[in-house]
Amino acid sequence: MKKIQVGFLVSYDYDLLKNAIPQVYKEADTIFLAIDKDRKTWNGGSFVIEDEFFQWIKETDTDHKIEIYEDNFYRPELTTMDCEVRERKMLSEKMGIGNWLIQIDADEYFLDFAAFIKDLRKYDSYLDNPSENPIQIGCFLTHLYKYTDDGILYVENLTRVLLATNYPNYKVGRKSKERVIYTDKILLHECLSRTEEQLAFKLENWGHNVQINNSFFDKWKSVNQDNYKEMEDFYYIEPETWKTLGYMPTKNIGEMQRFVSSSKALKISKSFLLSKNFGQWFKFLFK
Repeated sequence: MKKIQVGFLVSYDYDLLKNAIPQVYKEADTIFLAIDKDRKTWNGGSFVIEDEFFQWIKETDTDHKIEIYEDNFYRPELTTMDCEVRERKMLSEKMGIGNWLIQIDADEYFLDFAAFIKDLRKYDSYLDNPSENPIQIGCFLTHLYKYTDDGILYVENLTRVLLATNYPNYKVGRKSKERVIYTDKILLHECLSRTEEQLAFKLENWGHNVQINNSFFDKWKSVNQDNYKEMEDFYYIEPETWKTLGYMPTKNIGEMQRFVSSSKALKISKSFLLSKNFGQWFKFLFK
């Protein structure tokens, strides 16, 4: 059987992998951690990975599934997004085309990875000639926005994310612009829920750095659990994309996962999924 290959891009937020890796460890055949040899971000910034993290990897990797992949992923002549796409393609080549290639960011935590793999296995036939029949498998994200004194603010609408592919012909981030099959699986996305210093560094160095709108960071700093209902338009690129925030009275990742799993508002309906997948099938029918 073809392998389930999981890859993470490791950078300044590497410590979040302590949440992400355990969610996928059991079902993955191999987990690849791509790290720049010179500890450079896509914008040329520097980061440090403490020895304690590698010790944690050693202790966690009881089945010897984790492989460290170091290379030069930063190129000064490229944009941050070009560097990201380049690294993702290099990582996928390392993971081995002909397998399921699943790229997850360090701040993305599956609610049920085993169920996602069960869905993925329905499409194993696409692994036979991947270059002739490229496809992507999508899920949905619940974005964690900002920690407060007693809990966390989150974005009330789910957004799609493309995680798995049989052929990594990436164009923008993880998007290859091939046909997508959506599943109803959800991940927590600790995208913006950082300290102010950590978030400022991320905004400067990630693949979207030139797209950030001017009002975003001030709004992020001012919103809290007392005033979030009085504010709107929270997205970092096109503000109105994230119209409103909700609140979870916990800072525990496990409790957040249970909150999202039991929330009727954060569910993907069968009719919505059917519509999305029919649209994708029809769009690529004659291509």
